[in-house]
Amino acid sequence: MEANLTYQSISPSDFFYRNREIAGFSNPSRAIYSAIRELLENSLDACEAYGEPPQIYLRLREVTTTESGTSIYQLRIEDNGTGVPEEHIPLCFGQVFYGSKYTLKQSRGTFGLGGTITILYGQITTHKPVHVISSTGGKIYDYELMIDIQHNRPIVLKRKTLENRRKWHGTIVELYLEGDYPRAMSRVCEYLKQTAMINPYADITFVDPRGRLFRFERGTKKMPPLPREVKPHPHGIDVETLRRLISTTRTKNMFQFMMEHFQGVRKSIVERFLQTVGIDPKTKPKSLKPEDIVRLVRATRTFNDFLRPDASCLSPIGKELFETGIRKELNLDPKVDFLKVVQRKPATYSGFPFIVEAAVAYGPSIKKQNKPGITLYRFANRIPLLYDEASGVIWKVVNKNINWSTRSPPTPPSSSPSTSAPPRSPTRRWGRSTSPIDRRSRGRSPTPSGRPPAH
Repeated sequence: MEANLTYQSISPSDFFYRNREIAGFSNPSRAIYSAIRELLENSLDACEAYGEPPQIYLRLREVTTTESGTSIYQLRIEDNGTGVPEEHIPLCFGQVFYGSKYTLKQSRGTFGLGGTITILYGQITTHKPVHVISSTGGKIYDYELMIDIQHNRPIVLKRKTLENRRKWHGTIVELYLEGDYPRAMSRVCEYLKQTAMINPYADITFVDPRGRLFRFERGTKKMPPLPREVKPHPHGIDVETLRRLISTTRTKNMFQFMMEHFQGVRKSIVERFLQTVGIDPKTKPKSLKPEDIVRLVRATRTFNDFLRPDASCLSPIGKELFETGIRKELNLDPKVDFLKVVQRKPATYSGFPFIVEAAVAYGPSIKKQNKPGITLYRFANRIPLLYDEASGVIWKVVNKNINWSTRSPPTPPSSSPSTSAPPRSPTRRWGRSTSPIDRRSRGRSPTPSGRPPAH
């Protein structure tokens, strides 16, 4: 008897339409937080890529309420980043897994999902298009888009080209989505505060649905160095990576292949490695059999003479900027409050470098702001981590491994660790809330002041 089964394939956008909780859109309150986070982090990356201190305006406006008790919101973000070239705008905002982050260097996003998933969520909850305005400094391009979810491709509804006499560069994104801001408010405000802490060179303005203005002014114009794209390290490759390199290489032999496509090698190292594997340096790469490729990959994991991975693919915040951000957002008084910031030397995990930066602060100013005990702030790739705190290594070290009763003071009121990791890092599960080391934070929300600017 044959089973009555239906076999089909679905597109990436269709997959995330059916499983949007994977990307952080599991409920209306979490959706508001995730949408703001994803768009803001894209803007920060774009501004840093341009080499200009970020100037970001964010507005969330309630449009109407729904029968279920949630609301429909209009979310708008403006930045002074690189802008998106005209030919890439439809795909960047209308196709899942299309972007500029699929390289071996540090970035806030890893999967190229965030902005597009936010647009997809807005579309499936309001059936409204996204409005995108962008310029790289030349002409301004104005688009209205929707996503063809079944086929994972953009649908261009409107397109206009405008003159750009002021040579403006940047991107404006405006979309509608269903959410629950009252429930998400404290988390959104804390996220923005911590984002300003770990990105002290950014100027961020947020206007919430109640018309309250939150200003996070930059404390410096100095920015960390941009990460560089690097070649893969032999310790970090797998069979598929090696197969792809072989299929596209123009090198004529394995010696040239190793020297051309990998970091952490030099002439004498390549010669010893190939001798260890039993492959003639003159062998043509494309002549390798599948079993040769597997043997080569396995050998890279046990060969210990490769040089350390290049850490220039990282962009750590640095001691000076980290200290500036902490003092700014925690309102520390240098005369009475203690602050110590440290940065470890680069280390490696599975062939990928990472850098750990950490800080501890205590004093009268912090006692006025926080409850007694330890307040832990955690970051990865300059992203605040607000979930799964107790599952992180840093939480366990601070709360279980250190006997604070033997220290002075016995219960420091604030600890602010940060991690900088490459695009490939071990995570416990899917989601931008996770990191290789740490996962949540807590603290007080900033106090709103003033009125919304005219936009």
